[in-house]
Amino acid sequence: MRNFRFFSFALGLLLSANVVFADGRLVVYPAPEGALLNDDYTVKVRVPGESWQTLPVYLIKVDRVAGAGHNVTDASMAFFDVEGKVEVTVTYNRGKVDSARIRPLSYGITPATDGQTVTFVLEGPRNLSVEVNGDIFGNLHLFANPLLSDIPDRNNPDVIYFGPGIHTFEQGKFQVPSGKTVYVDGSAVLRGRLLIHNVRDVKVIGRGMVEHTVKMGIEIANSSNVLVDGLFTTQCATGGSDSVTIRNVKSISYYGWGDGMNVFASNNVLFDRVFCRNSDDCTTVYATRKGFVGGARNITMQHSTLWADVAHPIFIGIHGNTENPEVIENLHYVDIDILDHQEAQIDYQGCLSINAGDNNLIRNVKFEDIRIEDFRQGQLVNLRIFYNPKYCTAPGMGIENVLFKNISYTGKNAELSIIAGYNEERKIKNIVFENLVINGTTIHDRMEGKPAWYKTADMAGFFVGEHVAGITFVTTDDRD
Repeated sequence: MRNFRFFSFALGLLLSANVVFADGRLVVYPAPEGALLNDDYTVKVRVPGESWQTLPVYLIKVDRVAGAGHNVTDASMAFFDVEGKVEVTVTYNRGKVDSARIRPLSYGITPATDGQTVTFVLEGPRNLSVEVNGDIFGNLHLFANPLLSDIPDRNNPDVIYFGPGIHTFEQGKFQVPSGKTVYVDGSAVLRGRLLIHNVRDVKVIGRGMVEHTVKMGIEIANSSNVLVDGLFTTQCATGGSDSVTIRNVKSISYYGWGDGMNVFASNNVLFDRVFCRNSDDCTTVYATRKGFVGGARNITMQHSTLWADVAHPIFIGIHGNTENPEVIENLHYVDIDILDHQEAQIDYQGCLSINAGDNNLIRNVKFEDIRIEDFRQGQLVNLRIFYNPKYCTAPGMGIENVLFKNISYTGKNAELSIIAGYNEERKIKNIVFENLVINGTTIHDRMEGKPAWYKTADMAGFFVGEHVAGITFVTTDDRD
């Protein structure tokens, strides 16, 4: 295998980026020769009052599902690093801009349009979708990263340095050794998988990418004390591992079974400021699965954006060990924007979905400060204990102590949400909806206009079935 520490490094970090210092700071990375680019958009950024910098716009792929088929569509991606305010112009090279929107909508970014150009201002790092003329498939994914700090010394023997250029690996994969820091420059493109297998004390950081042509781009397996920070990839799965942080990673997949950020039988996993647009579930937590054995505990996803072109944005609990029942517990999803959800199969719907199978007990789950935009097809919530013979060998044991706090949905496409247990021994217990807001209306047990004979769930468009105990809809004032 080649010595990757010095492969294609060119002239070093300072020549790999244009750096501007002013009221804020801006770093732009040139594309390496041979990179796959898309000319649908021309993107420029600048610190106010300084010179415009042109970003390379990379070709990526997304999944445009029609019926039961995956239809791969070309899309665009660009990125830069920033601290402070920056101005952005996006020119749509395919025609006139009749309308434009910037998502997540919660950021409140209102663009100006003029002919073929969209202009807007960012106050700092954001992961965005720029959508022209209502096109969510040929859109521009624009990632404004925070500035890098503590860039490692490429001459350090514990550093593996991928400098500017295209990098290929023997057998299409690179195994990261224990105790190493892998740095992927913002002008580096990896045409092979990064495997973090059976190691400890590993960092994979930078601003470069695992190219969209590489399925299952980053995989963490049977490892501990791992950090992955700042890269673009197709998928980033974690199995059989402990103490893992995945920060500011962007996952976009377009092929069948293209889950974004799975967790299998792992503990103490943090996802922070990630962006997932996937051709299957965006993020999952399972117990025993794919050769990884055990329950799952202490999983947090925060300050993130999820976009499910197929299946669930958040999915918990279907897989486990029927013969030796396991526990999935202490999960926290906080400050999340859900941009889309499309799933025609009723069994696999739900933006916020807990489906207990394989004798799993799932408990102590919090969904907090989650903003759900109008998706194409699916449900807001799906909580079920069920036996799905396609994926399970037994129903789940139970779902207990789930808090939905400050959940909002604005739209018209949500179908009937489902909350249902299995039998009196396999129940759903203690479910609290606090400040659930649907199209501006707060749903709670004392709300005005609710007929006394209605369930509060009826006002939310939720079906609450048998074997469900202790479900309440409250406001924060009620809990105080």
